[in-house]
Amino acid sequence: MSSDPLDRLTIDKSRHTKVHTGKGRLKIVVAAIFFLCAVAGWLLFRGRAISIETTSVNQVYPTQSFTLLNASGYVVAQRKAAVAAKTTGRLEWLGVEEGSLVTSGQVIARLENKDLQALLHQGEAVLQNSRAVLEQTKADLADAGQSFARQKTLLAQGVVSQADFDAAEARYKRSVALVNGSEAGVRVSSAALQGASVNLDYSLIRAPFDGVVLTKNADVGDIITPLGAAANAKAAVVTIADLNSLQVEADVSESNLGQVKKGQPCEITLDALPGVRFRGVIHTVVPTADRAKASVMVKVRFVDTDSRILPEMSAKVAFLEHEATKGDQQPRIAVNPAAIVKSGDREGVYLVRDETVVFTAITRGGKLGDMIEVSGVKSGDKVALKPLDKLKNGTKVVLTEKK
Repeated sequence: MSSDPLDRLTIDKSRHTKVHTGKGRLKIVVAAIFFLCAVAGWLLFRGRAISIETTSVNQVYPTQSFTLLNASGYVVAQRKAAVAAKTTGRLEWLGVEEGSLVTSGQVIARLENKDLQALLHQGEAVLQNSRAVLEQTKADLADAGQSFARQKTLLAQGVVSQADFDAAEARYKRSVALVNGSEAGVRVSSAALQGASVNLDYSLIRAPFDGVVLTKNADVGDIITPLGAAANAKAAVVTIADLNSLQVEADVSESNLGQVKKGQPCEITLDALPGVRFRGVIHTVVPTADRAKASVMVKVRFVDTDSRILPEMSAKVAFLEHEATKGDQQPRIAVNPAAIVKSGDREGVYLVRDETVVFTAITRGGKLGDMIEVSGVKSGDKVALKPLDKLKNGTKVVLTEKK
């Protein structure tokens, strides 16, 4: 080290350069960190999903736009019977099951009837014997009549005595009485035979009208009795219903009763057949109210029959302002008009796919109640409802479901 004081005052340039170079590198590192943070923040903000409310594209029917009132109820057969026997006996044969179609007068079951068959055969024999006795008495009457006529002629000629004539006359009258008695005996035997035939027929259980078997209430071997009072006895064998008499029985609130009337057109939907709509007409408004439910029963008959309609199905009835045309019964695709946006000269919706939205062009149709008929999307699609001003094609979203 120099001992000269002047040398101490000299600036060491090499040392100063090293310190300056270190500070520059620090500034560069800090600037890079700030830049990376800004880029990361921008990327984070750009990738952040927007929470949106959605609505569904629905399949609607034009009849919904002129529906006055909706009600729910059940399909009920207006003609229904629990078929039973008039006499007591053991079920020997059953010829139907659930779902079997039956016609009026068809034998669907039979009780044990051997004793009744024997009585019928006995009645036939008695009637045959009565008719034979009648023929015999008629022959005796013919002979007695001829003898009486001869004795009458001979008495006038003085050939026979009065006693012989009186005997012939008495025989003739007796023969007439016997014929009358034999004829009465034939009528009695015939009536007895008819009674035996009726009793035998009572053992045959017949369908009272055309219909279908809903339930089977008894099996072969069960005791069937009209009153069902005996232990383990059954009163009904099967329950049948006339499917041509099916109607929907719906409850209408008393406050809405003024909106329905007999003959009013309706549209019926069944929970079992959600994609089918049936035409209906109000058959009658039952003239009494249910005080517990504050409602009145309305019976709606089907205009068109369908084999898929079954008793006790759950149904919904739409009471219409006017009769629906065939076009009104065709489904349309519709969406909430609030979901429609405009991009340039095109209208469309933001269709939700996975976690993003895709702008999908649509074509507007007519107004269907609170909905707008559209084409370009399908039923069940989810579309963004709001906030639409923050969305664009490809925006990431988080769904908040709204029906």
